[in-house]
Amino acid sequence: MARTSGILPSQTLRALIRDHEICGQPAVLDEQVQPASLDLRLGARAYRIRASFLPGRGNLVADKLETVVMHEIDLTGGAVLETGCVYLVPLMESLKLSERISGVANPKSSTGRLDVFTRLIADGATSFDRVEAGYHGPLYIEISPRTFSILVRPGTRLNQLRLRRGTPTFSDSELMRLQEQEAIIAGDADIDGGIACTVDLQPVNDTGLVGYRARRHAGLVDVDKPGLLRARDFWEPVIAEHPGRLILDPDEFYILVSKEAIHIPPDYAAEMEPFNPLVGEFRVHYAGFFDPGFGHSKSGGSGARAVLEVRSHDVPFILEDNQIVGRFVFEHMIERPDEIYGQDIGSNYQAQGLKLSKHFVM
Repeated sequence: MARTSGILPSQTLRALIRDHEICGQPAVLDEQVQPASLDLRLGARAYRIRASFLPGRGNLVADKLETVVMHEIDLTGGAVLETGCVYLVPLMESLKLSERISGVANPKSSTGRLDVFTRLIADGATSFDRVEAGYHGPLYIEISPRTFSILVRPGTRLNQLRLRRGTPTFSDSELMRLQEQEAIIAGDADIDGGIACTVDLQPVNDTGLVGYRARRHAGLVDVDKPGLLRARDFWEPVIAEHPGRLILDPDEFYILVSKEAIHIPPDYAAEMEPFNPLVGEFRVHYAGFFDPGFGHSKSGGSGARAVLEVRSHDVPFILEDNQIVGRFVFEHMIERPDEIYGQDIGSNYQAQGLKLSKHFVM
């Protein structure tokens, strides 16, 4: 039986597309629909802008854009978005949502692992990555490549939209019961506003590898062409100097992995809650959506690690093995998706451990 509030599953997203609550120009493709989210596509034009902005209540993005545009870029045939620059791109999708449906956006997993900072903007928005209930209007994406310059084109998918009906809540007591029933993570779970996610700094093998650090001034990444780039040209291995300890250099980008192997039961979705600034000057996990079925097998939960996209700010910072770096926050689906992550939908990161984005081969 469907719930009255919660995250909308793939079959409901397809119904919204058919009913033109989710619109596309050109039409939304079925392959954009994920178990609990919709991939969003870049349009044909990008704008290099002087600074990031929010339109503010009652204002249109297009009107604000006129005051910050430096130049316009035609994406037809492909165009390079360079590191250190900020771009705004109108998306192919627009929305005509009913009054009880709202949205939240996040970078796709591969986008976060490339250190490409993206944020969704809607007309009248007072915050990034949020779409108010009942929104009618266009969507835009702000893009700022931080480490690698990227090649994009019309139809490139860098972020995703998750829609929810109503204002669902998920208490710690509910999460405790779910942990008892499903063993979302093995062993004891630290539950306080979500399940704690800790960093794994024990070496993967006898090489001492604990992660990867991005090489500065590396080559160009075509985000639409996976599996073509040599990892060593873009990444250097991170070897812990001391057991269970890593010093993050300021403004360097790291790929690390969680200690926990987590599985998301098919009736639930999760998100990695943003880092708490009270415990250190670093950011973990740009791309925070975990779909129903992540780390889940048909015979039950087996778990997959969360890959952590880590950047230290301003000062060097010491990370310790098993240090809490974030929390997995759960929500109910209104009903089980007709497709779940990792089963017959070509998911790239099911059963993952320490893993770079799909663009690189070792």
